[in-house]
Amino acid sequence: MGAGSNAPVIIKRKKVVAAEVHHGGAWKVAYADFVTAMMAFFMLMWLLNATTEKQRKGIADYFNPTIPINRVSGGGDGSFSGDSMFAEDVLARNGTGAMHRMPGLERQARGSTGTDAAAAEAGPGDRALAELENRLTGRSGESLLDDGLLRHVVTRLTDEGLIVEVFDLDDAPLFAPDGDAPTPTFRAIVEVVAGLFATVANDIAVAGHVRSRPIVLAANPVWELSTARAQATRLELESGGIVPARLKRVTGHADRAPAARAPMAVRNNRVELILLRSDL
Repeated sequence: MGAGSNAPVIIKRKKVVAAEVHHGGAWKVAYADFVTAMMAFFMLMWLLNATTEKQRKGIADYFNPTIPINRVSGGGDGSFSGDSMFAEDVLARNGTGAMHRMPGLERQARGSTGTDAAAAEAGPGDRALAELENRLTGRSGESLLDDGLLRHVVTRLTDEGLIVEVFDLDDAPLFAPDGDAPTPTFRAIVEVVAGLFATVANDIAVAGHVRSRPIVLAANPVWELSTARAQATRLELESGGIVPARLKRVTGHADRAPAARAPMAVRNNRVELILLRSDL
């Protein structure tokens, strides 16, 4: 090619392909939150199905505590010390004091540590009642009652003694409707309780309670019905091996002491089996 020829200039452009754009990981966070929520939901459903009423209340109290973390406030002496402005003989102090002007032993102040001295110095009788309660409810191991029977039972230790409260459920009554004939469920519960009470020598009391009836009734049977159910419970206890001389009190309270806020709730149909303290 001659020196004077006009040769075409060829320009080659190299196409650079950029890397795939990264879209971020926000969806992973949202998905993890969703999985966590579903796990919590199914755990809640399992707890509702696998626990008793008393156990559910304990779980609720755990997540909503009524006892302060630090029972004694800090600070020095004087008006701004951090203590309650009220004295022990007026209202609670530091979260550990009395709640009434003239508190009983169970409501008196417990000192700077918040330790209940009465519980710390519990006698053999108190420990025995607590042990019986644990055996019945299964706190210290396997319960004497299966889950179907245990859902009818709530226990508590009081100044009077160990109270075993047996109550109706919407789908499982303890007595015949408007009658005093015990159902097989109630007989099974009382048989277990009688066997437990037979291991000690304490006296026993029985209290019958029923739900309210409409005030339009000409003859309200609540007194007769609660008394009849208490008497039927006494007979079941004696059939379960309790010596009649140990039964010191059988009473019917009608609808005067409801356990539920609604007076006509089925939950108010109940019988209390009370193992009395030996020092009363």
